[in-house]
Amino acid sequence: MQPDVILASTSPFRKALLAKLGIPFQVQSPQIDETPLENETAHELVSRLAQAKAEAIGRLHDQAIIIGSDQVCSVDGLILGKPGNAENAIAQLTRLSGRLVRFETGLCLYQGMRHQTVVEAFDVKFRTLSQRQIQRYVEIEQPYHCAGSFMSEGLGICLFEHFAGRDPNTLIGLPLMALTDLLADRGISLPL
Repeated sequence: MQPDVILASTSPFRKALLAKLGIPFQVQSPQIDETPLENETAHELVSRLAQAKAEAIGRLHDQAIIIGSDQVCSVDGLILGKPGNAENAIAQLTRLSGRLVRFETGLCLYQGMRHQTVVEAFDVKFRTLSQRQIQRYVEIEQPYHCAGSFMSEGLGICLFEHFAGRDPNTLIGLPLMALTDLLADRGISLPL
């Protein structure tokens, strides 16, 4: 019998991605502080937060397999968080217009005090966008809870010239290819 699987996230996007794998799982909110530490790189931040989220839920369920994930967007070494409102989203997208942007997603599998953590990178080249396009996009999708101020699973895909990375699910917030590898290492079989 397989252990319970718990996604340490309330993100509807991560939940929808995990559902693609066809394994039963529960969702719980990890309630952790996501403030970056001083001089912390994007890679270090998402690795630390993915592990912290998984551990927070893992302390409550010692036999379950906990999946923690976190994502940030960075440009020129500057980490951009979730904008929270329209003004910040417009400012972020203005900054990203015409630029190559890196998204890093941390993924942690945690069970019984043992964890495995990986970070997957995904690069996006944004089109050069007019202020009208940016404002209209923000009005339509209201991407206030998304790192980088866009949703690639929606109209946000129109903001890009091209992208590169191992797994396009990484851009949405849960690298399923890496997760499949980690689950296989734990003996969790997928319905294939």
